[in-house]
Amino acid sequence: MSIIKNEIPILEYDSDRSAVLMPTHENLNLKLPKKAVFAFLGEHIDNYAIKNKAVRVGTFVSATKDYPIYVIEHKNERICLCQAPVGAAASTQILDWLIGYGVKEIISSGCCGTLIDIPENVFLVPHKALRDEGTSYHYLPPSRYVNVNPLAREAIEKALSQNNLEYKEVITWSTDGFYRETKEKVCYRKDEGCAVVEMECSALAACAEFRNAIWGSILFTADTLADVESYDERDWGQDSFEYALKLSLDAVVNIKGE
Repeated sequence: MSIIKNEIPILEYDSDRSAVLMPTHENLNLKLPKKAVFAFLGEHIDNYAIKNKAVRVGTFVSATKDYPIYVIEHKNERICLCQAPVGAAASTQILDWLIGYGVKEIISSGCCGTLIDIPENVFLVPHKALRDEGTSYHYLPPSRYVNVNPLAREAIEKALSQNNLEYKEVITWSTDGFYRETKEKVCYRKDEGCAVVEMECSALAACAEFRNAIWGSILFTADTLADVESYDERDWGQDSFEYALKLSLDAVVNIKGE
């Protein structure tokens, strides 16, 4: 048996690499480029695709929304470009599908909340993520953290340096409970070294590791929970969205797969 059983369902893990429903069950005639930017940047993805005459090669169809899949050229590389939906389960479903159709080197980008005193619109590189979401436990055995692929981090840090941006590596807290970031839990996460909070990093890292793909993330600061008595949404990092896409494209070109 490949399944490890537990009284707590989320702590059960099945190492079987096949499933009743696989990401490629549709058997689409679709071969995506090896490199991809899969980013939490909303309308900036479609706007960039239109502006740069990207080719729409497919669509990920969900129950609530269709996600266009584009292919563009950047620095003489063909790159898959796709908008990522917020939340670990939703975003990991699409990432697994992209990997199934040929993607192997992925950079994501999106905003995060700060748990410590960091200004808005600062770029950060997560090197590991605390697994306070459910999706990652379907891809890797239970653990407190999942590490972000060092090849992706190296590529990201090179892109940031190429653009003359200062950065620092951080531990991020990935949570499913946007409205359950309690005062005590925020303080607990800060005490164990988490600098920021978001909703997908640990799940995407786990999925990529399970599927033998390279994945990394560029985070930029938005709202702040540093003062648990006075939450500040600031401007949700709006000034960084467009630039984050450029950095992601530069970074994915830098990945040198094994």
